[in-house]
Amino acid sequence: MERHGFSMGIERVDNVFFLSLKAIGTLTHEDYEKITPMLENALAEVTQPKINAFLDATELKGWELRAAWDDFKLGLRHGREFERVAILGNRHWQQLAAKVGNWFVAGQCEYFEDRDEAMHWLLASSDE
Repeated sequence: MERHGFSMGIERVDNVFFLSLKAIGTLTHEDYEKITPMLENALAEVTQPKINAFLDATELKGWELRAAWDDFKLGLRHGREFERVAILGNRHWQQLAAKVGNWFVAGQCEYFEDRDEAMHWLLASSDE
């Protein structure tokens, strides 16, 4: 049995809303069926139009085809709400995914291999 799925949290750091996600294993359509309503409800509660997000993809192996389509639709639907997205990873394809992510978010999407650098970059946006 292989572990797969998401964990999600929403925090407030000073006046910035912070969404943290951890993706594990090979994501499935069923994973998106569970996380999408939670994410949609969480975003509906946020009064700030901009959100900083941290995605820990260090245990992410990839997506099933239908799950990749789910991810694409989610990005199209909510991409304008994100100011910065930091992707923490450890694989070359994740770095490429961050570059592609820039096509779907209004803000910036960056890849990091160091958690502290990623967090510093996310929090620096609130100072600008």
